Formats: sequence, C-alpha cells, structure tokens
Amino acid sequence: MDPALIALFAGAALASLFMAWVIGAGSSGATPYAPAVGANAISTMRAALLVGIFGFVGAVTQGGNVSEAIGSGLVGGISLPIAGVILVLVLGAGLMAIGITTGYPIATAFTVTGAVIGVGLALGGSPVWPKYQQIAAVWVLTPFVGGGIAFTIASLLPRPGVPERYSIPVLAGLVGAVLVNIQFSFLGAGSAAGTVRGVGQRVLAVDGLTSAVGITGFAALVVATVVWWDVSRDERGGLRRVLLALGSLVAFSAGGSQVGLAVGPLLPLLDEVGMVSTFAVLVGGGLGMLVGSWTGAPRMIKSLAQDYSSLGPRRSISALVPSFLIAQLAVLLGVPVSFNEIVVSAIIGSGAAVGGREAVDARKIGVTIGAWIGSFALSFALAYAAGALLL
Repeated sequence: MDPALIALFAGAALASLFMAWVIGAGSSGATPYAPAVGANAISTMRAALLVGIFGFVGAVTQGGNVSEAIGSGLVGGISLPIAGVILVLVLGAGLMAIGITTGYPIATAFTVTGAVIGVGLALGGSPVWPKYQQIAAVWVLTPFVGGGIAFTIASLLPRPGVPERYSIPVLAGLVGAVLVNIQFSFLGAGSAAGTVRGVGQRVLAVDGLTSAVGITGFAALVVATVVWWDVSRDERGGLRRVLLALGSLVAFSAGGSQVGLAVGPLLPLLDEVGMVSTFAVLVGGGLGMLVGSWTGAPRMIKSLAQDYSSLGPRRSISALVPSFLIAQLAVLLGVPVSFNEIVVSAIIGSGAAVGGREAVDARKIGVTIGAWIGSFALSFALAYAAGALLL
C-alpha cells in the first residue's frame, strides 16, 4: 500500500479526532445535561462525566445514518479527496473552537454541513437538492416545533388540575414508546429488525401492526408505571431522577447524531485504505467525543444552564422531552442536526411558558441565532474558496 496514502489518511483521522473532541467539548457535550444543571439536579462536572459515557454509547450504536449522509449524501458526482476531507474537518473544528472559547454555541451541524457542501461544489460536485430541502426543513422547524412542545408541556405541568404524579408518568411513557422503536445497529439491519420492538416481535413469533402497537403500548405502560410509583413516593427525588434519565437519553442521541459530523467525511476514504472498518471509525469518533466531554464541556454546560433561562425541574423536563424526540427523528432521517439549536430552543420555550419574557436573555438568544446562521454561511464560503484555490 502506498505510504503516502496511509500518511494522508492518518492526517485525516487526526483531524477527525480533533473534530470529535471539539464536538464533545461543545454541542453534544454541553447541551444534553444543561437543563439538569440549570435545575440544580446534577453538578457540572458529573454532567460532563455522564454525557461522555452516554454519548460514546450512542455514537457506536446509532452513528451510522448521519455518518453516511455526511460522507456521501450532500454532494453528488464526486467523492472528496483526502485533502478535501482534512480541509472540511479543520474548518469545522476551527469554527467550533471559536465558539467554545467565546462561550457562544456555534452549531456544529451548520459548520460541517456548510464545509462539506462548499468543498464538494468547488471540486465540481453537483448539489443534492432533495437532501438539502430535508435538512433545511429540519433546521427551520426545530425551533418552532421543539420550543412549542416545550412551551406546551411547561404550561401544563404546574397546573393544579394536572397532578405531576400523573402528568410526568404520561411523558415518561411517551418517551418509553419512542425508545423501543428507535434503531440500534447491534440489533440488526432494517427499520423494524433493529429495534427493541422488533426483537420482541421475533421472540414472540408475531408480526404486523397489531403486535407492534401492543409491544409499544406495553413498554410505555411499564415505564409510566415505574415513574408513577417513584414520583408518588418521593416527588422531589422522582422528578430529579426523571430529569437525569432524560438527560442521559438526550446525551445518547447526541452521540448517535454528532459523531457523524466528525467521522462522516472519512467513510468514503475507507475503500481506498482498505484496512479500517466503519465500526472502528465510529468507535474512534465516540472516544474523541468522550474525551472532549470530560475535558472541555463544563464551560459550555455552565453557559447554557445559566445564561438562557432560569430553569427548575419541571421546565427542564419540558425542555428535554422534545429534545429527545427531535434528536431521534434526525437520526432516523440521517439529517445532521444541531443539538445547540434543539436544546436551546426547548430551553427558551419552557422558560417562556412560566417566566415570560423576563425568564430568557433576549440579547444572548439573538447573538446565538446570528452565530448559527453565520457559522453555516462562513463555513460554506471559506470551504468553497479554499477548495477552489488549494485543491
């Protein structure tokens, strides 16, 4: 094998690891437990520890869809050369590092997507408009859908007519129903076979819509019953445990989505190298994110937890439920999505439901939205110019 090719691939792998570290230190490492930290349910350092672990598990078991989309689904007609992959990763990680340094959550999905499209088009690739439309729809709708769901839940939870020993178990049951229907790579291929529900159908030797609904409903009932028992006997402690469980699920989902932004550009190169598997690349990306979460996430966790909204346990739960749902939808569709956008929108919605305009920092929110838009535009422009001039 050509030593020069191996050296270039090693350089791309190092750039990918750096990107994974930046993602762990920034978006995926900060956002999942930010509402829990804001509600004083967990310390910042313990949140960073847990998010690293759950993010790694999510990266290994759910990282394939988004990785494939980033690697080959954004630009048609070409495959990025190794030098192009390095350029994409360095540009994306550099912009993310700026966000971590300044304390503003620049969206990783925006920077990496913009960089991949910019370099790909500069090298003569063709736009993949259907995928762009899908991505744009998710990005634009996320603040409204996520913030709206969070606002609705936060508006209902404090009502005397909706006791929390019933409302919280209902929310937990909804999450449980979704959880048994999400795909895990180690459970098998295919939309149904790779789910816990699919495993249940195989074990029971049943098939069809009726059995799928029955298994899903049973799982939701079990989860809701356990949470009802816990909240009924210890409301304060039960709410805290629900909040931490939701944060763990969001961290898991973040790993499954965000690892693709770091390792996705490497996937088209694996055939050229011929000695590295996709699973090994996902493991490497997950480890990079884990280290980033442990070493760099506390600053961003503190920023999100304290600067965006005055949160309590109820509003934090309201923020994390839609965050989990949207994150899993994005993983299913293979759409690169920003966890900063998901969680920040939900935090804003839940905070506004109870505290009104005074509960959120309007200036901070405005700067963040500007950073989201600017990060995509800047990464695309820089990547296109660098790709045209250097590659």
